[in-house]
Amino acid sequence: MCNNSGSRSISVPRLNVQQLGIPKYFGRERKFISMNLLNLKDNPFLIRPSRPRVFVARGGGPYSNTRAALGGIDLSSLRGKRVLLKPNAGRIASPGSGIITDPRVVAAAIDVLKEGGAEVAVGESPIVGVRALDAFDAIGITRIAEERGCRIIDLDARPPVEVPVPEGLAIDSIRLCADVLEYDFIVSIPVMKTHMHTGVTLAVKNMKGCLWGRSKVALHMLPPVEGSSERSINIAIADLSGVLRPHLAIIDGTVGMEGMGPSAGEPRELGVIVVSADCFAADAVACGLMGTRAEDVPYLRIGAERGYGVIDLDRIEVTPENWRDWIVPFSPPPANLSIEFSGINILDKNSCSACQSTLFLFLKRYGDSILDYFPDGASVNFAIGKGHPDVPAGTVCVGNCMARHQNRGIFIPGCPPVGSEILHGITGEPSIDRKDGHIEGNKS
Repeated sequence: MCNNSGSRSISVPRLNVQQLGIPKYFGRERKFISMNLLNLKDNPFLIRPSRPRVFVARGGGPYSNTRAALGGIDLSSLRGKRVLLKPNAGRIASPGSGIITDPRVVAAAIDVLKEGGAEVAVGESPIVGVRALDAFDAIGITRIAEERGCRIIDLDARPPVEVPVPEGLAIDSIRLCADVLEYDFIVSIPVMKTHMHTGVTLAVKNMKGCLWGRSKVALHMLPPVEGSSERSINIAIADLSGVLRPHLAIIDGTVGMEGMGPSAGEPRELGVIVVSADCFAADAVACGLMGTRAEDVPYLRIGAERGYGVIDLDRIEVTPENWRDWIVPFSPPPANLSIEFSGINILDKNSCSACQSTLFLFLKRYGDSILDYFPDGASVNFAIGKGHPDVPAGTVCVGNCMARHQNRGIFIPGCPPVGSEILHGITGEPSIDRKDGHIEGNKS
């Protein structure tokens, strides 16, 4: 077992990266970045970029479905190459929850790639407050990797590297985990999920997990892009895919998540695996299986318009042809969290999904009972995010981004805080929580 990693850099246009103390790659390493991140058209698995192929497998278990779907890809160029697998493993959760990649999918990917002669590793940069190695242990990836002689890597363990984003509109550079640069090929292995900020999170957005540490959160705090009505987070993900796209996408649709994804929704079973060398095409087919359109996902549409991949299903060759028989419509995230909770107003400006998920899960469990701690008949304001110029008096300010408003009401520090800390801040009653946002219970 091994833990390396690193990456630093996410900046907004007009910011001077030198002022941020971002380390620079130069000389041989700079050439490596140019060859492996910017020259993405040299993907040996993508035979026909104008009409990519997508393979969908269903009917077996996660392991056999993954092997079957990968059988459509020519992996002969893998021999002697180093391959990094990037699953959804950024939270401590159980297989079948719809939150994390099923370890059996990762096991199949390792086996197939190693059989092709590749050296394989699995890496992750998890959400703030979670260690990659702890998540790998809890999910079961550590065991399956060790059984196969495969390295596991904490991508945050090494200092980050600044990589420019030449075509970026929302960002002009990223803080990238250093280990990512040391592999010949990257394989994105996400779970099929809805997402409260971006509509869906699949193979393209999963690459955000290659950004170092807290720099992932910065994507949620960008200013509006001049001349665009799109949310900055969607433009930033499209920007990111201009320099960092996986060479292969394996989307785990064994059990996905609908509603308040990426972590506060409900599990949704499909029993499918989607594979393609074009991550945009894979996402487009996955969107179809979820009952939505890739064209309605802003970052996919923007990336496709820039030529980063294909999302038009008429231009994608999908095997088998009857894949639409397996469509299982997913419930989308609610447009307004306040609708879910009577008597509670959610004030959200530029929050990240971690704080949103934490608050949603907290209110889902305690939303009715906490109203007893506030004046009768009064609605309760909860505020999250960094973009509030001011908040009403008496607001429950959740998360470190609300620190400057802590004198306006109840302040709950944390990045993100856990449900027990929110409960204690409001009621004074302690409880026990797991730091993945899932409240286990409380004790008095």
